[in-house]
Amino acid sequence: MPIEDIHEFVTELEKKGELKRVKTEVDSNLEIAEILRREMYSKGPAILFENVKNYDMPVLGNAFGSMKRLEIGLEMTDFTEIGQRIVDMTKMDMPSGFLNKIKKLPELSKMAESFPKLENSGPVTEVTSNSASFDDLPILKSWPNDAGRFITLGLVATKHPETGVRNLGVYRMQILDSTHALMHWQKHKRGAHHGEISKERGEKIQVAIIIGCEPATVFSSIAPVPEGLDKYLFAGITRKKGIKTVKCKTIDLEVPANAEIVLEGYVDPHDIRDEGPFGDHTGYYTPVEPYPTFTLTGIMRRKNPIYVTTVVGKPVLEDAYIGKVIEQSFLPLIRMFHPEVVDFSMPAAGWFQGFAIISIKKRYPGQAKKVMMGLWGMGQLALTKMFVVVDEDINVHDINDVIWAITTRADAARDTIIINNTPTDTLDPASPLVNLGSKLGIDATQKTREEGYQREIQQLVKVDTDTKNLVDSKWSSYGL
Repeated sequence: MPIEDIHEFVTELEKKGELKRVKTEVDSNLEIAEILRREMYSKGPAILFENVKNYDMPVLGNAFGSMKRLEIGLEMTDFTEIGQRIVDMTKMDMPSGFLNKIKKLPELSKMAESFPKLENSGPVTEVTSNSASFDDLPILKSWPNDAGRFITLGLVATKHPETGVRNLGVYRMQILDSTHALMHWQKHKRGAHHGEISKERGEKIQVAIIIGCEPATVFSSIAPVPEGLDKYLFAGITRKKGIKTVKCKTIDLEVPANAEIVLEGYVDPHDIRDEGPFGDHTGYYTPVEPYPTFTLTGIMRRKNPIYVTTVVGKPVLEDAYIGKVIEQSFLPLIRMFHPEVVDFSMPAAGWFQGFAIISIKKRYPGQAKKVMMGLWGMGQLALTKMFVVVDEDINVHDINDVIWAITTRADAARDTIIINNTPTDTLDPASPLVNLGSKLGIDATQKTREEGYQREIQQLVKVDTDTKNLVDSKWSSYGL
């Protein structure tokens, strides 16, 4: 059975030696963040802070800060399973005729099991109030020059104003006072798009901030799923069982029934204020920029909730591991549109959008550039700054292998492309303008004569089979 909530996840982590409890009093102002960073950089465990100064609510951090913890939380070791389930669903033919429908029942029932289920109540409805305050939550200040306290792992729930498709996204929120915060949803994110549609309709947009969900829903919130796919359904696909939802009390949105805390309210697109600075996952402070204001109208929570948070900064920190799961889980979707793709990697040091490596089974000249262009046209990959394309014999997860391919198979003049005035990640500290910069593509595949390579293709050094077998058979005798 899939993990149902954060409490169950904590229990599982503790059983497997992946969590430690801190009973010493700690401060949500800078202290907790520094402890978490030290543990993250040293590949330490998840931490449950049980004694937070001025609060009676524990704080959980670094819960997703290793591949092992994500394997525990998502109950799988091969994350490509997630993307493959979506691919399989898109290929499913809807049956016509009674007999065909009977034959398809097993497949259709599996699909139905992934859909969310609306409940009348749940653990998150144990305590409700229309007079909520951010002051009641141990929200962290992470870096000394941050503009204040920030919610960093709130799952921001919105609904498309026209289609009703639900979205979850993780956007930081700067706390202004007890009932107001700034919503840092970047221009390219789906939440911001929903907000823009509401603005065009002359409406405020209803928003729920969900804190503390089971791992599949957290992962789904961060994952760049295909446009039009309901994030609650994606969470069900990920965990092979639909999540339970409940209605909010002060707004018309559904939220996970097993969440720890739900902050209800709305974003006013006309109430724009300066947000930042904030120490971000690029390793730099994001400068002050205008963002819309969220107004808190109510709260639902458990009687004894856990406040779940994360800390970002120069890689590699907790978010890098979730990025690796996204990378693996979406490989089947990439292959669906680009079947020549063998493997895909976004190294953690590139903070997700900075750098990606793709290996392909090359069949024709110019294919590497074709793949680059195709991927730059796929959803959030449009924000990736740099693509390197290599042959299938190169391990995209071994940066030494990749550098070897670049330096032995790429010519700077022939094999690099630069495209100016393209969309960039809002957080990119190098782009000349916010949201607008350039792309770099490197074709590090072996070139053919059709691609203008006039020299004789040099032979790779490789051990002969006889010698390999000889050394293999005698290895134990060498005393090495």
